[in-house]
Amino acid sequence: MKTLISTNPGKNYQNIGEVRISTLKEIKNKVAKANSAKLMWKELGVRRRTEIIRPVLEEFTERRKEIIGMIIKEIGKTFKDAEMEIDRYSNDFKWFLENGEHSLKEEVTYEDDKTIHRIVYEPYGTVAVITPWNHPFGMFVWGVIPNLIAGNTVVWKISEECPLTGKIIEEIMLSKNLPDGVFSEVYGAGDTGKQLINQDVNLIWFTGSSKVGKEVYRTAAKKFIKVILEMGGSNPGIIFEDVDADQFIDKIYAKRFRNCGQSCDALKRLLIHESIFDDIVNKLKRKIEEKIVGDPENPDTETGSLVAERQLKLLEEQVNDAVKKGAKIITGGRKPDNLKGAYYMPTILTNISKNMRVWNEEVFGPVLIVHKFKTEDEAVELANDTKYGLGSLVFTNDKKRAHRVASRLETGTVEINSAIHWFTCNPFGGYKESGMGREHGKHGFHELCQIKVISEEK
Repeated sequence: MKTLISTNPGKNYQNIGEVRISTLKEIKNKVAKANSAKLMWKELGVRRRTEIIRPVLEEFTERRKEIIGMIIKEIGKTFKDAEMEIDRYSNDFKWFLENGEHSLKEEVTYEDDKTIHRIVYEPYGTVAVITPWNHPFGMFVWGVIPNLIAGNTVVWKISEECPLTGKIIEEIMLSKNLPDGVFSEVYGAGDTGKQLINQDVNLIWFTGSSKVGKEVYRTAAKKFIKVILEMGGSNPGIIFEDVDADQFIDKIYAKRFRNCGQSCDALKRLLIHESIFDDIVNKLKRKIEEKIVGDPENPDTETGSLVAERQLKLLEEQVNDAVKKGAKIITGGRKPDNLKGAYYMPTILTNISKNMRVWNEEVFGPVLIVHKFKTEDEAVELANDTKYGLGSLVFTNDKKRAHRVASRLETGTVEINSAIHWFTCNPFGGYKESGMGREHGKHGFHELCQIKVISEEK
């Protein structure tokens, strides 16, 4: 019997438990049950499905502290960030429950004296949902709950980095009398995910790296089925010379360093007008050095550990490459002296060149690269100089310039000044290698459905 060993990256990789890896036979059986249940689940209708799912949210609320504790242990996320994850994504869960029926209601496209034409939204069938480790509860909510509400049955694989969190979620889901086969979970690493998507599924929903997402896309192409892909990001932030830097330092810090920098939609490349470059870099340095790096379980800690030793090693390689090629470390750039585990000090790098890995790769950790520009055209060119296109930020008091720049940025979202795009009603997704399709809002619900037109006589 093969098992996944779960370790605590904030406690020097202590073993905290294990989960049995799903066999190919188990994966096939779960997909077969999902396929057997999909017609029944579809024909219940959105309202009845929502009623069945609603008690699940109540149970998650009841077991909130337990889930927070496990996320901290498995991921190294701070208490503050884990608490924020549960609260934020519980609100998303609630939004899906409250807005699914409205988002999926029939639409009349044409009507005359004799006929009426309607769009109806029908589920695809059985969906393979594969989620990452950085927001284990949140990505479960995003991937599984809208699919169930839309009428799809789901076989879910959580990341191998957080199987014990997955066990708690599975236990809650199966405790609320969902019809047999509507939801199930499998456990394992990448090979388990490959086995899952190669089964008789009708849709693949994947969040993770662009490298793996491309493999998922190739598999889906061979099977000729749809995919929803939300992948990597290297979000630029552009700060023009007409802003009060003090007004946005807190936002810039949070956008880069929350969750130890391990978010696809985090700010990863900060572009600053040359006239205010030194001032903003110095203010960010002071902000970072005020923060407490330490044990994730300590409520006062503001930066915990990375998820795993492999993630730490990758980050060190990326920073070392930059330094060898001329980058300057303004602060950080090393592991802390007094902590054992996957810890890395929050870091600012300047003197960046385009041949550095930190410019060309996704940097998934507490490292911010900062680059100066002279003109608006140069800023846009630098911002778009990436294979990714998930999100971006623009800071300027000139509304015309803000709108002009936003229209030229090759990203799925643009935040201007203090505005935040994270509302569940807004679709989320990326350009280029950051993915395809959209999640959230009515557009996200529609992505999970076949669109059928029914025209009939009155």
